[in-house]
Amino acid sequence: MDPQFESLVDQISRVIFGKKKQIRLSLTCLFAQGHLLIEDLPGIGKTTLAKVLSRCLGLNFRRIQCTSDMLPGDVLGISVFEQQSGNFIFHPGPIFTQVLLADEINRATPKTQSALLEAMEERQVTVEGKTRPLEQPFFVIATQNPLEQSGTFALPESQLDRFLMRISMGYPDRKAEKALLKQTESRRAIDGISCCLKPDDVQRYQEEIPGVHVSDALLDYVQDLVDFTRSASDFAVGLSPRAGIALLRAAKSSAYLNGRGHVIPEDVQIVLPWVIGHRLRSRENYQEIPMERLTAMMLKVPVP
Repeated sequence: MDPQFESLVDQISRVIFGKKKQIRLSLTCLFAQGHLLIEDLPGIGKTTLAKVLSRCLGLNFRRIQCTSDMLPGDVLGISVFEQQSGNFIFHPGPIFTQVLLADEINRATPKTQSALLEAMEERQVTVEGKTRPLEQPFFVIATQNPLEQSGTFALPESQLDRFLMRISMGYPDRKAEKALLKQTESRRAIDGISCCLKPDDVQRYQEEIPGVHVSDALLDYVQDLVDFTRSASDFAVGLSPRAGIALLRAAKSSAYLNGRGHVIPEDVQIVLPWVIGHRLRSRENYQEIPMERLTAMMLKVPVP
């Protein structure tokens, strides 16, 4: 394990108790230049994770609380006429930051959700005919309540595909929850976190990860995984080529953060459920496949 990366995980774990796996996955997603979707019940620690992560990395952080009456301009920004100058002046929205938390994204309407699409894919936004670049690095963390809860709008497949990974926090174990209960105030705990990396270090990681070596045998393994979802009778629709690229990017990031210059099958398996889980549907009822069942199905594919 890269010592600097492990130190970063330990620092975040001082506030997010008992969730080192989720922390590692979040950082793997960030350094792979992807975006992260966290789906879970309210009060589990999704927002706190985003705040602590940005603080440890020294990145600018802004938060959007998504609601049903939010408009795209509330995210992107708007031009306001100023009488003194006689001109329209653009006022940037919260998307002009480095780490953007879109809290409860599925409470926003589809029109507002789509305002994030260009930003997540192109690292730029177009407002009133003018394209404006975003800060680098740019990382979107969106939280989502379970769809069974009232007042939610399901994210369409095209938007889900923009998220490199989707994770769930889950309830803490007794030991972690006891430590959490002893903590007097989470805000003070976050303020006590020191910066482990600088934005330049984050960009260096992101620039070096694509150079991690991938053998032909490993590429064949990734293709076999993708082909399995297209041919097996359990899936309504197989993985797209973009999903295969996302899987490879996440595996490279995992290898790099584990201190290796090449990808091994275990790197693919570590990130596999979190990369493909939100991209696949059951043929039987077009619902998402439970993670345990999906993992067991994918393990049928022979490892090189």
